[in-house]
Amino acid sequence: QVQLVESGGGLVQFGGSLRLSCAASGNIVGIYRMGWFRQAPGSQREQVATILNDVDGLTTYQDSVKGRFIIDRDNAKNMVYLQMNNLKPEDTAVYYCNANALSGGRVYDYWGQGTEVTVYS
Repeated sequence: QVQLVESGGGLVQFGGSLRLSCAASGNIVGIYRMGWFRQAPGSQREQVATILNDVDGLTTYQDSVKGRFIIDRDNAKNMVYLQMNNLKPEDTAVYYCNANALSGGRVYDYWGQGTEVTVYS
């Protein structure tokens, strides 16, 4: 089992910045990818950014956040971050940390409880 705890959400003005944090604990050895998803009211959960847990740390971003959001990690602290800049009202959502882990030949999907981000104009 992997436990994920997000923090850093809040209320921010249009054009502002927030940095989300995700702390991973438990059986983290098998984690091969971590990411951030978000879910706005009345919408489906969508992928925002991912980062591979390897030497290169390859990242992917949803088109709408490219150039504004940065995902990074600190493996020594078992942390993943999402730096969000130039925030827009359409970024308002609950943001979830996600981890994909491989164990015993099976892939497991883990989620945090979410942290709310509200951007006002």
